[in-house]
Amino acid sequence: MISFGTVFLELVFGHLPEHPRPGEEVFTDDFAVSCGGAVTSASAAARAGIQAGLCTVLGNDLGSRVVRTHCDREGVDLMPSIQVPRRSAGITVVLNFGGDRAFVTHLPPRPAGEQPEIDRWHDVLLRERPRWCYLHARPGAPGLLRAARAAGVRVMLDTSPGEAWERDLVIECVRLADVFVPNEAELRRVTGAQTLESAVSAAAAWGTPVVVKRGAAGALVVEAGTVAEVRDGVQPVIARDLTGAGDSFAGALIAGLLRGVPLAGAVVAANQAGSEAVCRLGAVGEVEMGSGSALDELLTVAMAESSVAASIQGSRRPATGPGSGA
Repeated sequence: MISFGTVFLELVFGHLPEHPRPGEEVFTDDFAVSCGGAVTSASAAARAGIQAGLCTVLGNDLGSRVVRTHCDREGVDLMPSIQVPRRSAGITVVLNFGGDRAFVTHLPPRPAGEQPEIDRWHDVLLRERPRWCYLHARPGAPGLLRAARAAGVRVMLDTSPGEAWERDLVIECVRLADVFVPNEAELRRVTGAQTLESAVSAAAAWGTPVVVKRGAAGALVVEAGTVAEVRDGVQPVIARDLTGAGDSFAGALIAGLLRGVPLAGAVVAANQAGSEAVCRLGAVGEVEMGSGSALDELLTVAMAESSVAASIQGSRRPATGPGSGA
């Protein structure tokens, strides 16, 4: 399988007693450096014993280095990805509080003239021809999904929070996919329904199997006119961070399907992967780098960059010492 999408360096803060208000500071004892985005589902598939690849853009930034280190240790193939001489990984600060999390994210700008990401995905899809691929609905995705269908590549589709105007695009993508894996809130948003029951009824009319992720409640499998609730595989855990649970669910689900397990049966392993994901900080858990932790690496790079910036700033200051003419 191949996961398509952007990757992120994650700075994850564990449980906060409250969300900080302007001018306030709150403390947590739990912190980790991790990575997420498209690497999460590929990692879950690799952990399940499936050959998994990642199709993304990796640059010369710390986030890309963290992703490379993690993929090397997890056995995720980076051949479908490209290398560029710039910053490419997003940076996300994850704040956990109130049983959920909030994000602050920065995405480096893409230079003009670089090949559009969706075009590169199309090239990789036709070159690699994986048995399954995983991606999120986005502009340009319908053409990619049609190419996948023509090439015999099966697609698991996800979606992200967005505005109502995206509904038509998402539904078009769903009709072209092999499995759609939204959570409850996303399914209600896409269908415009007020209740889960009415959302499921609307989704059933699209003709694509739908697996609705419900966290601790398991999942609903909507397939061939039937709705089955699958709770098996859900573990009684104390959630530390929900980040990446949905993508981990999807990666494990693809692994089960690749082994020939029926959809409802594959959901059992996906439920277990989701349960395990919420027990760690960060989408893939803390990433260790070299002899020290990723936090050590992050601080080392930050200090080095700060020193360089200070040196440059100092060289730009007007001289005021003896002989300066001041």
